[in-house]
Amino acid sequence: MEIIIKSLFIGFLSSAPMGPVGMLCVQRTLNDGRTHGLFTGIGAIIGDMLLALIAFIAALGMGLSTEFLHEHQQPLQIAGSVILIVFGYIIFGRNPSKNLSKLKENRMSSWKVIISAFILTVSNIGTLFLYMALFARFHIIAPEKSFAFNLLSILVIGVGALFWWLLVTYIVAKLRRRFNPRGLQIFNRIIGTVLIIVGIVGIFTSL
Repeated sequence: MEIIIKSLFIGFLSSAPMGPVGMLCVQRTLNDGRTHGLFTGIGAIIGDMLLALIAFIAALGMGLSTEFLHEHQQPLQIAGSVILIVFGYIIFGRNPSKNLSKLKENRMSSWKVIISAFILTVSNIGTLFLYMALFARFHIIAPEKSFAFNLLSILVIGVGALFWWLLVTYIVAKLRRRFNPRGLQIFNRIIGTVLIIVGIVGIFTSL
């Protein structure tokens, strides 16, 4: 149950920063309605789950056995926490509203919407390192467990991400007539602050 809760949190938190895919989701929700915005989120979820799987396999491939994790738990948690702080700082200083006007596009079919969001997601290699940092911070990697168990954790991450995209499209659709893109900058600062705080807490708890 603890792993499931942590996986849901990772899926929600990793999707929350309003990067290119987030802006695309907002733009499509504003222009074409909540359905297209949600399909954009689904494409991002598929991409995130693929990156999470790659991050997990890469972590195992680097020799993160059970003994290694126990012996190096402290430096791994510190390293993961530092990376989270760096990501939080970058997200905090990002102003996504500047990119909103660049995301205009013609209405596409549902499959094209999903595929375009998927490609945009997997093209951001930084997300791969973010997942590795989150895995190290919250001890999601469990080499002693079966592959099916670890695969379930990744699927739960996708569920957490789905919660986020449902929330985003719902809020944007409700506030469609009054939506102010500049509010996204404030939201980014909130998410960046959360990542920084999680990273700082992770450092102090590992010392």
